[in-house]
Amino acid sequence: MGLGEAQCDNACGRRGPLLRASWSKGGGTMKLYSYWRSSASYRVRIALHYKSIAFDYVPIHLLKDGGEQHGDAYRAKNPMEQVPILEIEENGTLRRLGQSLAIIEWLEESFPAPPLLPANRYLRARTRQLAEIVNSGIQPFQNLTMRALIKNELGGDDVVIARRFIEKGLHAYATLAADVAGEFSVADAPTMADACLIPQLYSARSLLVDLDQFPLLLRIEKNCRQLEGFQAAHPDKQMDAQSSV
Repeated sequence: MGLGEAQCDNACGRRGPLLRASWSKGGGTMKLYSYWRSSASYRVRIALHYKSIAFDYVPIHLLKDGGEQHGDAYRAKNPMEQVPILEIEENGTLRRLGQSLAIIEWLEESFPAPPLLPANRYLRARTRQLAEIVNSGIQPFQNLTMRALIKNELGGDDVVIARRFIEKGLHAYATLAADVAGEFSVADAPTMADACLIPQLYSARSLLVDLDQFPLLLRIEKNCRQLEGFQAAHPDKQMDAQSSV
């Protein structure tokens, strides 16, 4: 039994199913405001599906009519005008959470089985470190807002710049994962790091980044792809998926 399997068996027990059952009895519902190709939304979809949490999907088109996220109705929900948002209604109280890692942390605390953070505190910190390489070190330089600014206001090549930061970040991720990886980024069970890595590799391919230079990451991706939660979260499986956009 690998470390990841042990931490799930020993630390999690049956808390996840019990919490899901109590949530349902309490009349709680969740809505995920998402865009199919948003890597941040993709991360949260992985967490939700991996933990088998029921939710309603609310598509927000980031390109149509200048971007639905910039409209007054959505801005009232999230002043950052970004996806995802997780909307939670529990016992008549409506709450909203933004920022993908904050949402995943809330899901982890509320539905701890199966876990996306290791039981070992050092490995938990390493998991968060890897997740932040993607979240803070890569994502800001490839998102639509930054790329539009680089291209339209600064006259630069947004794709070249995005590729540069993606490659730098993935090199760092692979180097730092090397001594903690097992079947997945950290030990032998999926973690929040994998929930960030898989969408990032999807985005990298869309920008024609050569991923053959990252064999460890491709091996991890192959293992993630075998899991139903990761499969269900894939952009092409979403209700707003389009052939080209």
